[in-house]
Amino acid sequence: MVTCGGATSGYCATGSDGRDSTPASEIKIAITHANPAFWEPALRNKSDRVLKALGESGGMLGFSMYPHHLKGKGDCTLESFCRMVADTADLMGVAHIGLGSDLCQDQPDSVVEWMRVGRWTKKIDYGEGSKSAPGFPPMPSWFEDNRDFGNVESGLRQVGFNADETAAIMGVNWHRFFTTSFGPAQG
Repeated sequence: MVTCGGATSGYCATGSDGRDSTPASEIKIAITHANPAFWEPALRNKSDRVLKALGESGGMLGFSMYPHHLKGKGDCTLESFCRMVADTADLMGVAHIGLGSDLCQDQPDSVVEWMRVGRWTKKIDYGEGSKSAPGFPPMPSWFEDNRDFGNVESGLRQVGFNADETAAIMGVNWHRFFTTSFGPAQG
């Protein structure tokens, strides 16, 4: 991948995988859907060390709106989410953050069960869920489906991001990341 130009995803890396691979990578890393562990210590969420290294290496973090990754799960407030985005911007820079919703809209619980079992195991890995609550958790009221990105945009403005920073977080940063991360290596 380094010879051809490219990027790699670190979204599922946890523990030492995420900590060790980010600073050592010769190619850009995208953590496509996670949040900072300082805000919510979910299994998928990342440490300050990983996020700082990700920003310093030119990588990207996509903020997840999946309830298991949110502080308060489906009860997470838009203000809390957007303040977390602002705190993360202070840690890694606005240029290295964007949205990575992890939205699985209009899918039955059987889809999440399929994702958790797959062919690699014979038992269910409930991930952030549990045996008593195995399905999709309810989404927060401010992001129930793909029509609600405008709520996030408004929330970012309300916590102090200017128009250019908000546009960057809403998609401009991802466009730049993909444009500069793929293609023949230079040199």
